Amino acid sequence: MTASEATITARLSAPIRFVLGLGILVGFAAAGQALVTVTGLPLPGSVVGLALLWAALGLKIIRLHWIADAADGLLGILGLLFVPATVGFIGYLSAGAAWGLWLLVMTAGLLVGGGVAGLLASRLARPEV
Repeated sequence: MTASEATITARLSAPIRFVLGLGILVGFAAAGQALVTVTGLPLPGSVVGLALLWAALGLKIIRLHWIADAADGLLGILGLLFVPATVGFIGYLSAGAAWGLWLLVMTAGLLVGGGVAGLLASRLARPEV
């Protein structure tokens, strides 16, 4: 960061820095969603937007101090953002009884598949004697 960049961003008030940083973050999320919509990638748009932001930060197109205030603010309320998902999960708890056998089969399949993959990996990774 050059002295002139630090001076420009330092002169902005904290709410302005927050709103500008939030705008950048939302812009990358929207760009990721647009890219997924146009290309048909089988990924969530927010994940693609995060990858784009990561690339922009790595290439120094976006400076970290531009988004730091907004990112810190969002991380501060991260727990609150899980409330809707938790409420939705609790709403489906009664359906869990009907899914018991399905969950048992899925868990068994996961354990068997993981065990077989582990055994294969250990045999393939073992050096030849």
